Amino acid sequence: FGKPPRTHCECFCRAWRGWAAAAAAQTHARALCTTTSPAPRSKLSTDTLREGITAILGQSQEKGRKFVETIELQIGLKNYDPQKDKRFSGTVRLPSIPRPKLKVCVLGDAKHCEEAQKLGVENMDVEALKKLNKNKKLIKKLAKKYNSFLASESVIKLIPRLLGPGLNKAGKFPTLVTHQESLEAKVDDLKATIKFQLKKVLCLGVAVGNVSMTERELFVNIQMAINFLVSLLKKNWQNVKTLYVKTSMGSPYRIY
Repeated sequence: FGKPPRTHCECFCRAWRGWAAAAAAQTHARALCTTTSPAPRSKLSTDTLREGITAILGQSQEKGRKFVETIELQIGLKNYDPQKDKRFSGTVRLPSIPRPKLKVCVLGDAKHCEEAQKLGVENMDVEALKKLNKNKKLIKKLAKKYNSFLASESVIKLIPRLLGPGLNKAGKFPTLVTHQESLEAKVDDLKATIKFQLKKVLCLGVAVGNVSMTERELFVNIQMAINFLVSLLKKNWQNVKTLYVKTSMGSPYRIY
């Protein structure tokens, strides 16, 4: 006899269910749009950055310093409360080494110490570490003497027992280096890596190059450093107040 005719109530219920499903799908789509926001678009003018690099290099050449000046990126933040907001920390490897003379020490086994000597990199073996006798002053002096440390696999396990928490407190706990890796490449990696870390103040400064580098090398390094910093900030470019570049002895040049 076929299906019985639908009642007005059934038709209304079915229509309401369809509307509810569509509304839910629309809400879900809207939520996706807000949560998966695209990567922050750079607000830094490439022309201004190029002008800044040319200006600070020109200043350095005019003065004719007797040493190779480091170029620093100085950052001023806004809308950030270091007491309440989560403090960010991150490292990025730049394409060109900003500070070739960065002091690295290898805490190595016999093979790594031998390699380090050939490369002209300062090194210490387990016996030399034992002589420090967990003396806090000597360990603090060691941490202050070098910018970074590398350690062999067999040595890194002994660091807490031989040196205590000294290097860790200084933020210089050694980076592992294995015999499958090139020691020279590992040293270069450390020299090319910069760290952004928010502490108690809204100002940061990192080395991004030196005056012996080409304008192109400096441009790429600075741009990469800024883009990485912005990715660490909770509101991206909305948290950036000012950006300056300057040489060790020169005047700062505002690029943002």
